[in-house]
Amino acid sequence: EPLTEGDADVLNGIPVTTPARTALDLACWYPLTEAVAAIDALARVTELRIGEVELFADRARGRRGIPRARRTIKLVDAGAQSPRESWLRTVLVEAGLPRPETQIAIADDHGRPVFYLDMGWERLKIAVEYDGDHHRTRRSQYSYDIRRLEMLTRRGWIVIRVTADDSAEDIVRRVRDALARRR
Repeated sequence: EPLTEGDADVLNGIPVTTPARTALDLACWYPLTEAVAAIDALARVTELRIGEVELFADRARGRRGIPRARRTIKLVDAGAQSPRESWLRTVLVEAGLPRPETQIAIADDHGRPVFYLDMGWERLKIAVEYDGDHHRTRRSQYSYDIRRLEMLTRRGWIVIRVTADDSAEDIVRRVRDALARRR
């Protein structure tokens, strides 16, 4: 697509598209879950403003991919810490579930955050955690996860742990069940 004024900048002497233009291009060109993951990562490391991306989309009416881009932009959340967390959140939202909060702080008895949950609904005390391979292959991580889960359970949280082997349908069913138990 042709660049217009405001689409590019210079970073360390190299011409680059702005974060907003880059986000729009990703949203137009890539499938939904890939685009959301890429833009989540971009938002995490830049000062990307979604409103600016929406303005770019308005200016680009008629451009191929704009309807998909608008849908994608609504799903972006800089709180995702990995592409699989982005995928997981997208699966939940696309299934019609309430949008989960990301990086929910869990504090110690003195009110200091000790860790963060990937996503969930704090008011309902439901967490959805994506466990990559390191959660089972690194002994220290595995042991930490056990203690962490015990603490969350004592505090009344329902924790849904998701791995690469879980299907989207199964994840949605498990989350729906947890939401139903808490309502």
